[in-house]
Amino acid sequence: MASILDEYEDSQNMRHPVQQHNRLSASNIGITHSGFVNVRLEEEKPIFNKQRIDFSPPEKINHLTVCNNQLCMSLGKDTLLRIDLGKPDQPNQVELGRKDEAKVHKLFLDHTGSHLVICLSTSECLYLNRNTQKVRSLSRWKGHLIDSVAWNRLLGTEASTGPILVGTSLGLIFEAEISTSEGSLFNTNPDQYFRQVHAVEEEDGQPAPVCCLEVERGMDSKYFIVATTRKRLFQFVGKLPEGSEQQGFSSIFAQNQELLPSFQEFPVNMGYSEIVFYTPKLRSCAKDFAWMMGNGVLYGQLDYSRLDSLLSNVQGWDYTPDIDLSSNKPLSIVLTQFHFLLLLRDRVKAICTLNGQVVHEDVFPDKFGSLKRMIKDPAGGLVWIYTECAVFRYHIQREARDVWQMYTSMNRFDLAKEYCRDRPECMDIVLAKEAEHCFQNKRYLESAKCYALTQNYFEEIALKFIEAKEEEALKEFLLKKLGNLKSAERTQITLLVTWLTELYLNRLGRLESSGAESAILQEARQEFRGFLSSSKHKECFYNNRSTIYDLLASHGNVDDMVYFSVIMQDYERVISQHCQHDDYGAALEVLSKHCDQKLFYKFSPVLMQHIPGKVVDAWIQMGKRLDAKKLIPALMNYSQTGSAQQINESIRYMEFCVYQLAVKDEAIHNYLLSLYAKYKPDSLLLYLDQAGTHQSEIHYDLKYALRLCAEHGYLQACVLVYRIMELYEEAVDLALQVDVDLAKSCADLPEDDEELRKKLWLKIARHVVQEEKDVKKAMNCLSSCNLLKIEDILPFFPDFVTIDHFKEAICSSLEEYNQHIDGLKQEMEEATESAKRIREDIQEMRNKYGVVESQEKCAVCDFPLLNHPFYLFLCGHMFHYDCLRQEVTPHLSTYRQAKLEELQKKLAATVQPARSRPRPKEDDTVSLGAGQPSREQIKSDIDDIIAAECVFCGDLMIRSIDKPFIDPQKYEEEKSSWL
Repeated sequence: MASILDEYEDSQNMRHPVQQHNRLSASNIGITHSGFVNVRLEEEKPIFNKQRIDFSPPEKINHLTVCNNQLCMSLGKDTLLRIDLGKPDQPNQVELGRKDEAKVHKLFLDHTGSHLVICLSTSECLYLNRNTQKVRSLSRWKGHLIDSVAWNRLLGTEASTGPILVGTSLGLIFEAEISTSEGSLFNTNPDQYFRQVHAVEEEDGQPAPVCCLEVERGMDSKYFIVATTRKRLFQFVGKLPEGSEQQGFSSIFAQNQELLPSFQEFPVNMGYSEIVFYTPKLRSCAKDFAWMMGNGVLYGQLDYSRLDSLLSNVQGWDYTPDIDLSSNKPLSIVLTQFHFLLLLRDRVKAICTLNGQVVHEDVFPDKFGSLKRMIKDPAGGLVWIYTECAVFRYHIQREARDVWQMYTSMNRFDLAKEYCRDRPECMDIVLAKEAEHCFQNKRYLESAKCYALTQNYFEEIALKFIEAKEEEALKEFLLKKLGNLKSAERTQITLLVTWLTELYLNRLGRLESSGAESAILQEARQEFRGFLSSSKHKECFYNNRSTIYDLLASHGNVDDMVYFSVIMQDYERVISQHCQHDDYGAALEVLSKHCDQKLFYKFSPVLMQHIPGKVVDAWIQMGKRLDAKKLIPALMNYSQTGSAQQINESIRYMEFCVYQLAVKDEAIHNYLLSLYAKYKPDSLLLYLDQAGTHQSEIHYDLKYALRLCAEHGYLQACVLVYRIMELYEEAVDLALQVDVDLAKSCADLPEDDEELRKKLWLKIARHVVQEEKDVKKAMNCLSSCNLLKIEDILPFFPDFVTIDHFKEAICSSLEEYNQHIDGLKQEMEEATESAKRIREDIQEMRNKYGVVESQEKCAVCDFPLLNHPFYLFLCGHMFHYDCLRQEVTPHLSTYRQAKLEELQKKLAATVQPARSRPRPKEDDTVSLGAGQPSREQIKSDIDDIIAAECVFCGDLMIRSIDKPFIDPQKYEEEKSSWL
C-alpha cells in the first residue's frame, strides 16, 4: 500500500497493438521541398501514455474520483480510501460506519480536493472533509438521490463550499452550502441550507435526472449554468449584483430566459449523458465543452459574449459502428485541449476535435474486468480509469505536437504556425504550404513574404515570380530574404542588394516614363531611399558603392545618386555633382554641414570664384579646424584677377586669421601684407604698428615686408620695418626724408648704446642745419638729446651765422660745466669725512673689551666657560671653541666646510716649543715656511669662518629656520636610539 502510486507496470506490455496515429506527412498535404532534414534520434513517445497503478484493492472498487491531487475511492460496502498524490505512501482509510445494505452511489469532490460528498443508494448523503476523519451526515439532503454537483470555483475554500448546485435523479435542482464549522447549538450539521431552485421537465413521461451541472462566470458578473439530462441540455444565464455572490444562484433561475433557448433536445436516449469542460491552465473560465449523449458527442467552444447561446462553433461526432448503445455504450468522456476521450467497456478512444478522426484507441485486457469510469484531474491534467480491481492513469504528453498538420490541411495557417513555433522544420512546411496557397490564389505579396521565410530553393521561387511577371512580389521576396540573411553571408547579401537596387530603379523609371502621379512617384522614391539608407546593410552598400553608382548613373538618376553619396558619406561626389550642375550654394551647404577639411581645401578654389562671401563665412565658421595656409592658393588665384568682392573677402579672412585666431604662420602674415600693400595701403601702417616692435613678436618676414614696402614707395612703413630690424641708422636716414619727428623717435631707440644714439642725433642735427637751415630746430635738438653739446653741432653751421644764435646755448653749456665741477668738489669732501669716521671706529674697536665671570658657562654644553678656549660675542653669548665649531659646521656650505677642515689640519700641524715660560709674541707671527701662512693667520681664518657671527643671534639662525631639528639622513638612526 505504501507504494501505491510510485510503481507501475511497463506501459508497453499493457498497450494493445491496435493503435491508430493517423498522422499527416508532408507528402500527404502536397508540401514542396524543404531545406530541413528531420532526423529523430529516438522514438517519439505517444500522446496518450497509459500506466497501470501497482495496486490490488482488498475489496472491489465501487467508485473513484480525483481532484487537485486528492484521490478518493470507495471500496466494498463500507470503506473509503483517500490518497494525497503528493504523498502517495501515506493513504488514509475511513470507515463509513453503515450497518444497512446501503451502497455508494456516487462520489463528488470539489475543485480544492477538500470537500467530499458521498451519495448512497438509499438517498442519503454523507460529508467528509480532507482535514478530518469524521464522516458527517447531510440531513437536509436526505431523500434525494444525487446525480450531479456544480461546485463554486469562485467562492469555494477549504472551509466552505460556498453556494453550490445539486442535481437529483428526479430532475430537481437544489442550491446548498456545506461548511466545516460546527454551527450553532441547535444546528450542528455541515449543510447550511438546502433549497430547490429549479425543476426540469419530464422526458418521455418520466422524471429526467439531472446528469451533469456546471457553473461558469463570465464578464461583468454574468453567470452561466449548464444542466444536462439524458437527452437535453439546458442553459441559464443571469447577472448577480457585485458582492451578492454569497447569496446564491436562485435569482438566475428566476430571471427572464427569453434570449436563450430553454433547452436543446436530441432524440436518442441511452439512459444518461455527461458534459465536460476544458479550462486552460492560465485561464479561470472554461474554453471548450463536450457533451456525450445518445446521438453522439456534441463539442465546441464556449462564448461568454453571446446572448442567444453559450455554445459556439458546435460540431457533432457520430458514434463509430463498434459503439452499440444496447451492448457497448460509452461510459464516460474526458475533454483535453484538442481531443476528447470516450470510455467504453473494454477500450478508450481518443478523437481529435479538429477533424473528428479517431487518433488513438487503447484496448484493455479482459483480466482486469470491464471499465467503469474515467475522470480527469483539472489540476494535474492526468486521466484516471478504474475497474473493480485495477486503476490506470494516462499521461497526456505534447498533445499539440501534430496539431499544426491538421491546421495546415485546413488552410488555417496562423493557427498551424502557432503550434510549431519551437519546431523549425514544421514551421518551414507550414510556411511553404501557405506560400503556395497564396500564390495559387494570386495573393502574390503574401506569398512572397511566406516564401522568404522558408528553406525552399531561392532560384525556383525567384523564377516563379519572374514567370508570373510579378516584380513587386519578387521585390518583396528579395527584401524579406535579405532581412533573414546573417551578416556573415556577404555574397548572398551583395547579390540581393544589387538585384533590389535594379528593381527599384526599374520601377522608378516606369513611373516617370508613364507620367504617374507625383504622390505615387514620391512614395516609390522614398521607399527606395529607405532601402539605400538601411543601417543593417550599410557595410554591403559601402563595399559595393561603385556598382551602385554605376546602376544609378545608367538610369540617369542624379537625385538618388546624390542621396546615396550622402549616405555613404562620399561628400566629395556630392559636392562634385552640385558643382557640375552649378549649384554652388548646395555644394557649400554640404561642405559646411560635414566640416571635412580636405574637401574644403579641394573645392574652395571653385566656390571662391562664384560665391566668395559665403565661402569666407564658412571658413570663418570652421575657425581653427581649417589650416589657413592651405587656403592661400584659393585666395591667390582670384585675388590677382578677380573682382573687388573676391579681394575684399580674401582680406577679410586673412584679418580673421591674424586678429581672431592669432595665427602665427609666416605665410599668412606675408600674404596679408601683400594684400594690404596692393589694395589697402591705409591698413598697412596699422598692421605694422599692431604686429609688434621686437623681432621676437613679429610673425612676418621682415626682409619681404621691407622689399614690398619699398617697391610700392611706402617710406614710413619702411622706417617701421627698419626700426624692428634694429637698423637705426637706415631708419633715421629714411625717416629724415619723411618727417624729422619720425627720425627723432628712431634716434632714441638704442637706449643702451649712447655713442650710436649720439651719432643718430648728430645726423638729425646736420639735416636740420644743412638741409632745412633752421637754427631754432637745431637748438631744439640740443634740448631733446642730453648727449649733444653746442660744440658738437657748431661745425655744421656755416661761417656767416652770428654768435647771437648760440648765445643762450653757450651760456647754458658753461653753467652745466660749473655745476659739474661743484658736484665733484662736494663728493671729495664727503669721501674725506667718511675716511675720518672709519679711522675713529677702528680705534674705538681696539679698546673695546668684555668681562667674563668665573661662574660663566658655555651656552651650548652648559660647562664652565674658562676650562677651554672660548668666544665672547657682543650680544653676550659665550661658547667654547669646540662647541661653537660643532654648531656652526652643519650650516656651512660644502666649500666652507672643506676650507675649515683644511685650516684645522694646518693648525694641528704647527708645533709649539714645550717651554714653561711663554714664548715671545713674535714667535706666533713667524711664517711656517716659504709661502705658508703663519699660525696667527690660520687662527684668524678659522675665526672668520666659525665666529663671524653669533650662532644664536646672527643670520645663520634665521637661515636655518626651515631646516628640521634632526637630519633626514640620520632620522632612522636617531629614532632607533630612542627605542
